[in-house]
Amino acid sequence: MRRLRGALLLALCAPAAGALGSEAAPPDALVRAPGCEIAARHCGACHSYRLVTAQRGDARFWTDVIRWMQRTQGLWEIEASEEARLVAYLADAYGEEAWGRRPPLSPRLLPPAPGAD
Repeated sequence: MRRLRGALLLALCAPAAGALGSEAAPPDALVRAPGCEIAARHCGACHSYRLVTAQRGDARFWTDVIRWMQRTQGLWEIEASEEARLVAYLADAYGEEAWGRRPPLSPRLLPPAPGAD
């Protein structure tokens, strides 16, 4: 069943991936920098760019996201040099230092865990 879902996902995403050639202009939703066309091709083939732009992480985080999608979501294999450029783009454009959220609250400001005395 899992393989069938993965094959179905690939079948549904493949036309979109093929429609975005490497010459296609990246959407305005992505940071325009070297590698954004790769993100447009691989990330945008199956989901909204907002899902990408809402995430923040270093190269390890982005590599882990790719591996998880390949392992569980049917993401296709990406050629190694292209994947390296994709990860570099994502880590640079959507890295941890670009995160706009406040820092986590101090544990002393959080309510006690259930059952803690």
